[in-house]
Amino acid sequence: MSQRPNTDAADTDAATMTAVVTTGVGDYDRLVVSEVVRPVAGPGEVLVQVLAAGVNNTDINTRLGWYSSSVSTATDESSDGIEDLGVGRADGGWNGATPFPLIQGADCCGRVVAVGAGVDRSIVGARVLIRACMPLDQEGSDETDGSDETEWLGSDRDGAFAQLTVVRACDVFAVDSTWSDAELATIPCAYGTAENMVSRAGITAGMRVLVPGASGGVGSAVVQLAKRRGAYVIGIASVAKHDRVIEIGADEVLERGHDHMAQLGAKSIDVVIDNVAGAEFGNMLALLRHGGAYVTSGAIAGPIVELDLRMLYLGDLRLIGCTAWDDHVFADVVSYVERGEIRPLLERTYPLHEIVTAQRDFLDKGHVGNLVLIPPESSGGPATEHAP
Repeated sequence: MSQRPNTDAADTDAATMTAVVTTGVGDYDRLVVSEVVRPVAGPGEVLVQVLAAGVNNTDINTRLGWYSSSVSTATDESSDGIEDLGVGRADGGWNGATPFPLIQGADCCGRVVAVGAGVDRSIVGARVLIRACMPLDQEGSDETDGSDETEWLGSDRDGAFAQLTVVRACDVFAVDSTWSDAELATIPCAYGTAENMVSRAGITAGMRVLVPGASGGVGSAVVQLAKRRGAYVIGIASVAKHDRVIEIGADEVLERGHDHMAQLGAKSIDVVIDNVAGAEFGNMLALLRHGGAYVTSGAIAGPIVELDLRMLYLGDLRLIGCTAWDDHVFADVVSYVERGEIRPLLERTYPLHEIVTAQRDFLDKGHVGNLVLIPPESSGGPATEHAP
């Protein structure tokens, strides 16, 4: 559950930390840089010093209450004139109402600085990535087939927009890598989400895979992870970003907004992995071969789409929605990092207190890859950067 900031007078002498507290559904004024009580690891938990925290759609969408069924606009339009709803929409988060006030931040590279009862102390000092999508089964195991109940770091419980965070020991993964802390912070949410989609789609060598939004955090991860499996990868991105998308492995890049049916031909694609959706949804289905798959975990151009059911059933198409990660996904991603099979796409970093600037830049979509926040050093230990 959320480790809420505690502002009771009785706790004024407690050790504190700097955090960005999201006070409720709303605009950027809901992001408040605060001094809050330092969290403590309970039984089965670890205390992690946050070294770097990625910026992504999930945190912005949660603040806006975008997951509510009452919202029908694109993610970059939902903040325009948003109504101040105080405690938040009843269904605006991943699992219903978001537990505001909340420390957001789904992407965390950190260092374990303390452990709770029952946790092996040998992990103290390890540099780790935190699994953003956390399985919650009755036994408290870290095993899931993607169907069990889950909670999300920074949406259902306090996350990485702080100097320290507490999570279960089973949700931290030690990582042996020469990447910097900021580079590692680009990985959890985007690459976990992308690998889950690539895995469920069953992508194998020789398949033709189309990736709308190929320059974004998840899209650029999909390009790399599909290419890693030997697929022929076609990205869609603005012209200014084509060279970067080719650099990370795409075989072709098409210009956003053009007639992709004329360029590729009907029934020419095996799998579309699409977090864009919006008006292009029907065209993406028309590009799929008989028996092809459309896979999604987002809808940044708009969640309400038109579907011709004849196209679906006559084409024997598969529509695959992906939220909860299958049990192997995050461990696999960490292993790809350690073996150098994928690369980070870090655009720029910001100090934690510049979170509003970072989120504005993120929504401007002028970047390729990921933006990352760096918290100030905490009393938990030095935030050491590891040179690439």
